[in-house]
Amino acid sequence: MKKFKFTISGKPYEVEVQSIEGNMATVNVNGTDYQVEMEEQAAPVIAPVARPAAKPAATQTQAAAPKPAAAAGGAGYKIAAPLPGTIMQIFVKQGDAVKKGDKLLMYEAMKMENNLLAEADGTITAINCRQGDNVLQGDTLIVIG
Repeated sequence: MKKFKFTISGKPYEVEVQSIEGNMATVNVNGTDYQVEMEEQAAPVIAPVARPAAKPAATQTQAAAPKPAAAAGGAGYKIAAPLPGTIMQIFVKQGDAVKKGDKLLMYEAMKMENNLLAEADGTITAINCRQGDNVLQGDTLIVIG
């Protein structure tokens, strides 16, 4: 539904609000689900949620036409985070041409710096992270078209 990043006493937290029913919310904090009781009904939250819901519907309608064209020319290759970690540096930008084995980004996982390499030739069509972002295992970081 909605994702937030917090740093509390120097410790990073990724919080995703998954659902809200009345004054109860289901949230995921750093990969763990919690049921949270809110002090007030979620009526003020409904308006902001309704606006983004309308935008993806328009985006999905617009994106529906390019998807068949992308499938005809070859589907995009998604580069996912192999481990949870922090993005240290990004070496490419959207529109860059890359070859298999090119260094895309460096991230820190388990107190080690790791390079994420292109697994296919192509053009960078999307970068879904920024330097300093905390990512979870399986998060799509870069898409090569």
